[in-house]
Amino acid sequence: MKTERLTLRPLRPKDAEALHRLVNDWEVTRTLAELPYPYPRSLADEWIALTVADLAAGSAYHLAITGKEGRKETIVGVVGLRLDAARRSGRLGYWVGRAYWKHGVATEAATRMTRWAFANLPLDLIVAEVTEGNVGSLKVLRRAGFREVGTGIRASLTTGDEHTVIAFEATRDDIFGRPEAPAADAANPDAKPLLLVAACALVDTDGRVLLARRPEGKKMAGLWEFPGGKLNPGETPETALIRELHEELGIDVTAACLAPFAFASHEYEGFHLLMPLFLCRRWRGIPSPRENQTLTWVRASKLTEYEMPPADKPLIPLLRDFL
Repeated sequence: MKTERLTLRPLRPKDAEALHRLVNDWEVTRTLAELPYPYPRSLADEWIALTVADLAAGSAYHLAITGKEGRKETIVGVVGLRLDAARRSGRLGYWVGRAYWKHGVATEAATRMTRWAFANLPLDLIVAEVTEGNVGSLKVLRRAGFREVGTGIRASLTTGDEHTVIAFEATRDDIFGRPEAPAADAANPDAKPLLLVAACALVDTDGRVLLARRPEGKKMAGLWEFPGGKLNPGETPETALIRELHEELGIDVTAACLAPFAFASHEYEGFHLLMPLFLCRRWRGIPSPRENQTLTWVRASKLTEYEMPPADKPLIPLLRDFL
């Protein structure tokens, strides 16, 4: 992963010496709780080996934070995310060597990891904890989009004592924002605005349905959905779909090939969404991602395995039974 100044990459055995030099520092370890001090050199080798195994298993993503000093790559810290698959959550952690404090490194790395994780991993929540009094880390999480949700008491391997921690969490909406509501009706300002969206289930010759995963940076990033989009003023659902399918996927569809199938009616916080779903079995061209989204063809029986926006979910049983 890249940021403006940094690279986040898997740790390697040859990183152990530099890692040990940075973390074997009382000012770094005293706020981390889970690391001993002094930090043995052999522990750096063991821990890097564990991160490689966790990465291969998909259970945790611990990455070196590196920058450039001239042409030389330099490790400046570590950022990590440990997953709880059953709860669809992750726990974020990070540290930066003292020489690189107050340069925005931790904020840049934590923000990049969080945004990437929501867009690419099966997560609904990311949590983090900060030792009370660690003002710098408090600022990092707030800048990254996390919300303070409470306090707790934790035992510290570093000091051998219990200490107070401040708990933070973030959802996909915290990081990428909530879906934008249309303008309110001036004649009826107390009523929720109605947002009209058209969607299409493209079905191939094997009976599979095309799903698109919203890319990092978009609202609801990381969720799978049927291709489609908002209706422009004066557009019919069919016209909107013909336009959207060409813009998003590079395929050409005619109105005659769009068969009305079902509709979703869902109430969001600031608006109400109405979304007709069409079926399409014929189009010209090969669907390809034109907006950085990820595409996959899914058997109808497997659709429930893909996390989708709440408005799309009621359509899945209908589509599955039909196909």
